[in-house]
Amino acid sequence: MAQSLAQVHLHLVFSTKNRVASFRDTRIRNELHAYLAAAFKAQGAPAHTIGGTSDHLHVLFGLPRDCEIASLVANVKRNSSIWIKTKGPAYGSFHWQNGYGVFSVSHSHVDKVAAYVRDQDTHHRRLSFQDEYRSLLRKHGVQFDERYVWD
Repeated sequence: MAQSLAQVHLHLVFSTKNRVASFRDTRIRNELHAYLAAAFKAQGAPAHTIGGTSDHLHVLFGLPRDCEIASLVANVKRNSSIWIKTKGPAYGSFHWQNGYGVFSVSHSHVDKVAAYVRDQDTHHRRLSFQDEYRSLLRKHGVQFDERYVWD
């Protein structure tokens, strides 16, 4: 085969360090989402949908065929953390959690996952981030040790 082609959709989830509610201000949250969209695009991994609440984010994005997930996520988290700290003294000690969850999404489920990502505020009126994350891990068959999931 002469040409290498791929279409890989991923659902990324990560939170603020210790789930600190850093993004209660919807203006800052919207700016963050716009910044992240540009950061993913700059890495060649266009974000389809970005959503979240005051303490965590969900990103549905396309993974380029020549990109390593860990490097992409590390770059986006590092650069966005630096950017957030420019938003004023309230963000001076901001940090993302060390880890993240990333899950494959079949093409036939992209619209459903995008709606889920967009509807985070409503969704989290009923469910905590920790319960949601545990549910995603179980749904995707990811083995985890509760002692090492949270920071």
